[in-house]
Amino acid sequence: MKSIARLGAKGLYWLESLGDYGRFVLSIVGWIVRGPGKLARQQTLLQMFEIGVLSIPVVMITGAFIGAVLAIEAHPQFRAIGMESRIGSVINVSVVKQIGPVLTAIMLAGRVGGALTAELGTMRVTEQIDALRAMASDPIRILAMPRFAACILMMPALTAASDALGMFGGWFMSVQMLGVDSHAYWEYSRAALDVFTINNGFLKSLFFGAAIASIACYKGFNCGPGAKGVGKACTEAFVSSFVAILVMNFFLAMLLNAIYQIIWPNAGSIFG
Repeated sequence: MKSIARLGAKGLYWLESLGDYGRFVLSIVGWIVRGPGKLARQQTLLQMFEIGVLSIPVVMITGAFIGAVLAIEAHPQFRAIGMESRIGSVINVSVVKQIGPVLTAIMLAGRVGGALTAELGTMRVTEQIDALRAMASDPIRILAMPRFAACILMMPALTAASDALGMFGGWFMSVQMLGVDSHAYWEYSRAALDVFTINNGFLKSLFFGAAIASIACYKGFNCGPGAKGVGKACTEAFVSSFVAILVMNFFLAMLLNAIYQIIWPNAGSIFG
């Protein structure tokens, strides 16, 4: 009976936390709809630089090496069936649809999500958030909304950078190192990549950016006292963001693939 009671209490706690998180996100969206104000817009531009521009190098490096690794792993399989000229289609579709958006989001969750949580958590511990409320300023409007908007706006750009370097890494390894014909590599890639497939990854990146920013801000606003509380909130923010990215990617992939099959029911395989 005690174990059942503990399980029920835990379930209620998670349900209450989910509801609290939902209200937090709705508050952010509400301020975006009503208009953030001059100060929040300035903060959004600053956060776009912090979140987006400073993340470009690590995202590009990650994309380049992932594309190269895909080429290394896929080439022997394609060569065994005499279709190594079509390796570009698989590499680039994989990068654009799945690997680029997901890895970019995970890198951003690690680099930016933890930093946002630590920053806001420190402000909560030092009572700066309470000071904003005392001055009749909504901390969600001043602190959370700019970070949320900046993360959503910059995620597609970061995903595009990761995709571009992933495609280049796959091309360099396939063509320059493994001897695949360059014209065939890009020709089959062009045939496999359509507008829907490309926008597929960008649409996912918007959801991933919203999840990363909202979870990081929520954990920062609700962290425990002291340095231990801030550290625990950072860990929880990254783990929650990581799980959310994978779960959202699964359901978005199912939904977008179903839409693709409805719009183009006779679409051919990338193998022709």
